[in-house]
Order: sequence, then structure tokens, then C-alpha cells
Amino acid sequence: MNRAGLFTYELFIGLTIILSACGKTDNKVPPPHEGITNWQYFGLTSPGLIPQVFSPEIISTRRNERDMTMSPAGNVMFYSLVMPANNLNVILFLHFDGFFWSEPEVAAFSGVYNDLEPSYSPDGKKFFFISKRPLTGSKEKKDWDIWFLEPEKGWTNPVNIGAPVNTDKDEYFPSVTSSGTLYFTANYDDSFGADDIYCSKYINGKYQQPVNLGDSVNSGGFDFNAFISPDESYLLFSSFGRPDDKGGGDLYISYRRYDGTWSKPKNLGAGINSNRLDYCPFVTADGKYLFFTSQRESNNFRSNQHRKLVTLLELADGIENGSGNIYWVDFDKNEWK
Repeated sequence: MNRAGLFTYELFIGLTIILSACGKTDNKVPPPHEGITNWQYFGLTSPGLIPQVFSPEIISTRRNERDMTMSPAGNVMFYSLVMPANNLNVILFLHFDGFFWSEPEVAAFSGVYNDLEPSYSPDGKKFFFISKRPLTGSKEKKDWDIWFLEPEKGWTNPVNIGAPVNTDKDEYFPSVTSSGTLYFTANYDDSFGADDIYCSKYINGKYQQPVNLGDSVNSGGFDFNAFISPDESYLLFSSFGRPDDKGGGDLYISYRRYDGTWSKPKNLGAGINSNRLDYCPFVTADGKYLFFTSQRESNNFRSNQHRKLVTLLELADGIENGSGNIYWVDFDKNEWK
């Protein structure tokens, strides 16, 4: 049993004793988003307005973890593990059975080819990710495509969403609205910079020709990894190279106006962003928490007192060692929301 499961078990026993004393036990486990919400988050309390490492030593470790997502019901988590030489990217998952969270394991569809950036549709009926897996045969593709699964039909036969979204270029970070519109990152011929954010409407079961979000969102630098809210009211994304970038790439937010255009992106600020890469945003279905990936280091790295090998090894083996970790922060209470 992992520490998260142990905490949940102890919490459950304690509550059962209390409720039994009141004569109100019914042996029902509260469903996700009801009752004891920290069961959903490994017993962790709300992070507040300052980003905190999420699930240290279970999900966030000294290894390189990134792009976490959660099912709309809140009982399944997926995230990516990047191998040290970046020669293999694997999607991991864990699930909550009502009492305990499982240990992380490789997803049934992953582990053979390079896979990254899992994402659910708001209704949970589709699950998207990117992969270099081949369309036919066994030789891995050179570029990233967007793939999807329908969880109710199983987790072992992903489908390439095909043209006009997937091309011979890279497509990254799928995120879907309640109406089915797909937002993603690409570098097409009409891109303003190295990477731009695009959307493709889903009409009569088919994705339409992708549309660049325009220079109100995209810049001459890198604009990428956008999370779109289910109602399409706001867009969270990463950008590198803007004048207010705090270093390495920051998280920004843009709001959709009544006429369909997007507001000028606002940097989420020093309270959220670091001087390292901050990217891969995801907001929980209840709108409470923002999860994101950061390559920030612990404050100890800024010290100049690193003259003992034991100190250096402790930093290298620590969670915040500059490799990617998953962070979370209150979303609905922050000033920019």
C-alpha cells in the first residue's frame, strides 16, 4: 500500500468510528467531488495561492514527470514520464477505487512507442494523447500525431484522428471543448512563430480545417500547450520569448470576447511562473485547481555553498532538481481568474 492509500485508509477508519457513534453509518463511499475532497488528491490539503509540488515521491519524483490530467469524475489520473535521454516518453496512470489510489503503472496503450500529453474530453467519453506510433507496420513515425480512445470501448486500440488536423508536421497537446472543438499546437505554414495554437471545429463527426488563433494569442516566438476551458471562455497556454517572460517559458491566460476574438494574453505572474519552463496547464473539472509542469529548482540550488559532494548528491536526487515535476495551485481564488 502506498502512502496515499494508507492516509486514505486511516481517514476512512476515523470517519467510520465517528459516524458509528452517531448511529449514521451507511458504508457508502462519497463519490468524487462530494464529501471528503482530499481523498481525490492523495490526502493533500488545498495548495492555496502558491504552487506546491503535487504528490511528492508518488507522482512528482526526482525523475522527469509532465502533463498531468484527471478524468472528469476525478477518479483517474494520467501523466507522462520522460526518460533521461528523452529517447522514450511513456504515459502512466493510476486510479481511485473509492478507498485507495493505485500505484502508478504504464497505461495499456503506452510503453512501446513515444507517447505524451494525455487529455480527456469534458464529458469523459474521449481520451486524447500524442504519439509517434506508426499508422501501419511497426516503425515509429518521425512526427507527433494526435490520437484518441473511447474509454467505454477499452484502452488498447487508439485511433489516429487523421487529416486535416494531423499532417507530416508535429501536432501537440490536444485539448477539447464541450462542443468538441479541438485546440492544439502546431507549426504550420501560416504560423506567426515557431509554434502556434490552432483550433479545429468538430462538425458531423469530422474535424474541420484547423484555424490559427491569430496574433491576439500567437506571437513571433513559441506559443504552445494550450488548455481550453470546456465552455471556451478562457485559454491557458505557455509562451516563450515574450517581453514579460520571466525565463524559460511562462503560463499565460487569454479570455474569449463576445465577438469570438481573444483578449491580450496575461502573464500569470511571479507567484505562478518561475525562471524555468512552466507549461502543460490543466484545470480540474470543478474549476478549483490548476495543475502544470515546471522545471523549476529548489531554492537550495541558488546557494553558493555547494562544496561538499554529499550536498550536491542530495540536490541531484531531490524532487526539485530541475527535472520536470507536477505542481498544483488554487485556480478559482487567484486574482487573474
